[in-house]
Amino acid sequence: MEKSALQMARAAYQPKLPKALQGAVKVKEGAATQSVGDQEEIKKLFPNTYGMPIVEFEPATEANNTKMNVGIILSGGQAPGGHNVITGLFDQIKKLNPENRLFGFILGPGGLVDHNYMELTADIIDEYRNTGGFDMIGSGRTKLEKVDQFEKGLEIIRELNIKAIVIIGGDDSNTNACVLAEYYAAKNYGVQVIGCPKTIDGDLKNDQIETSFGFDTACKTYSELIGNIERDCNSARKYWHFIKVMGRSASHIALECALQTQPNICLVSEEIEQKGMSLDDIVTYIANAVCQRAADGNNFGTVIIPEGVIEFIPAIKKLIAQLNDVLAMPEAKELDRHESIDFVKAHLTDENLAVFNSLPTGVARQLALDRDPHGNVQVSLIETEKLLSTMVAQKLEKMKKEGKYSGKFSAQHHFFGYEGRCAAPSNFDADYCYALGTSAAQLIANGKTGYMAIVKNTTAPAEQWIAGGVPITMMMNMEKRAGEMKPVIRKALVELDGAPFKTFAAQRDRWARETAYVYPGPIQYWGPTEVCDQPTRTLALEQGK
Repeated sequence: MEKSALQMARAAYQPKLPKALQGAVKVKEGAATQSVGDQEEIKKLFPNTYGMPIVEFEPATEANNTKMNVGIILSGGQAPGGHNVITGLFDQIKKLNPENRLFGFILGPGGLVDHNYMELTADIIDEYRNTGGFDMIGSGRTKLEKVDQFEKGLEIIRELNIKAIVIIGGDDSNTNACVLAEYYAAKNYGVQVIGCPKTIDGDLKNDQIETSFGFDTACKTYSELIGNIERDCNSARKYWHFIKVMGRSASHIALECALQTQPNICLVSEEIEQKGMSLDDIVTYIANAVCQRAADGNNFGTVIIPEGVIEFIPAIKKLIAQLNDVLAMPEAKELDRHESIDFVKAHLTDENLAVFNSLPTGVARQLALDRDPHGNVQVSLIETEKLLSTMVAQKLEKMKKEGKYSGKFSAQHHFFGYEGRCAAPSNFDADYCYALGTSAAQLIANGKTGYMAIVKNTTAPAEQWIAGGVPITMMMNMEKRAGEMKPVIRKALVELDGAPFKTFAAQRDRWARETAYVYPGPIQYWGPTEVCDQPTRTLALEQGK
C-alpha cells in the first residue's frame, strides 16, 4: 500500500493507554444491572445476558495467558479509529499468548455468515496503525438476527477454533451483538461476543459510554471545513452557505461544530421537535436572521443543518411514523414505485395526507420510497440544505414586497458526510480506540460475553482513563422498528438541559447578528497537548471541564 509522509509518521505513533491496561489486569465487578427501560421484556428476551455487573479493570500481578483465537467484524458506516480498535485487540491477545490468532471477517457481519475471512497478521496490522477508514477488512450492513445466520456463523467459528467474536458498530450493530451473545449462551456453545461503541453521530452514549469513537475526529474534520467556508464567506461577503452535516437521529455533530466554529445559525433537531416547530417556522427563523444581518450591511452568513432535521419536525415525524406502518404492510411490498405512492396516499390519515401533499414532490417521494436496509428514511439523500435555502429565498421575496427586507440573498450548498467518516483519527480517537480494543481482549480473557468495551474519565489524560465493560442489555429498551416492537439500544439525543446545548443557546443570538466566526484549522498530531490531545467541546462541557 502506497503511503504519504504523514501516514508513515502516524504509523510510528504509539497510542497512550490507561494505567490499568498497561500490564497484567484483574477484574473488579460492580453491582448487578438492569435495562434502561422495559425491564421485564428485556429480561425475558435475554435471560442469559441480563443483570450482569459492570466491570472495571485494575492492575494485577499475574497475567492471564489464556489461549484464544478471536474473530472481528466491522459493522455499519465507517468511523475514524476503527483500525486502532483492531490493532489494540491484536496487540493485547498476542501479549497474553503469542499463539493467539485474530481473524477478520470481510465486509461486515455478512462475512461471518458467508465464511469470508482472513487472518490478520502483524504484517497486515502494522500497515493500518492510526489510519482512518475500515479498509483493512471492510464493513457491511447485514443484520445478524436469524437463527440460521447464527448457526452458519458457528460453523466457521468452530473451524477456526474461535473463542470470541468482537463486533465494532453502532446501536443497531451492538443490539445484534447482544442477540448473538444471548443465542450462543443459551445453547451453551461457549462462544463469547463483545461489542465496541462506534458512530460518528455521537448518539451511542449513556452513563457508561462517554462518547462513541469517531465523533471526535469527524467533528474536528467538519469544523475545519466549516471554518474554511466561514473564512471565505467573510472574505467574499456575498453568499449564505447552507451546510448540512451528518447526524440522522441526533444533532450532536451539528452542535459540536457550532461550538467549535460559531456560525450565524445552527439548527438543533431535538429543539425543533420540543418546540413543535413547522417547516415554515424554521424558514422564518432563518429568514429573519438574514434580514437582520442585511440591515447591518452583511449579506452573507453560515447555517449548519443536521441531516435528520426533517424527521424531527413534528408534523413530518407523524407522517413518517404512519409511512413506516403503511410500508410495512405485506401488500405494500409487492408494488412498484408508481403504485407505492398511490397506495401510500390511500392509507394516510387526512392530516398526514395534507402534510405529504404540501411537501415538494421530490422530498415526498424520498420519504415514501427511498429506505435503507433497516427500513429508515434515507434522510442523507434529502437535500434539506437546498430545500431550506429555496424556501428562505421565497420568504425573503415576500418580505421584500412588504417592504421588510432590502438586502441581497444568494446561497451556496454543502453536505459534509463522507469527508469526516474516514479521516485519520485524532490523537484522542487513536488512543481511545486502542484502549477499547485492549479492553475487548481483556473482557474475552476474563470470560465475559454480551458486554461492550468501555473507557471512561476521557477528559483526563489517557493514563487516568478507566477501562472496563458494560452489559449491553443495560442500555436497551423496546422500540417500534418496521412495524413491530424490538429490543434496541436507546439512542442518546441532544439534551436541551445539558451543558453543551445551554452553552450554545446562550450565545447564538449574538452569533446570528455578529460575525463571530472561529477558524479551528486542521487536526494537529504533534505539538502542545492543549492543541493535540483535547476532547470535543461536547465531552468537556458534559463533564464540567
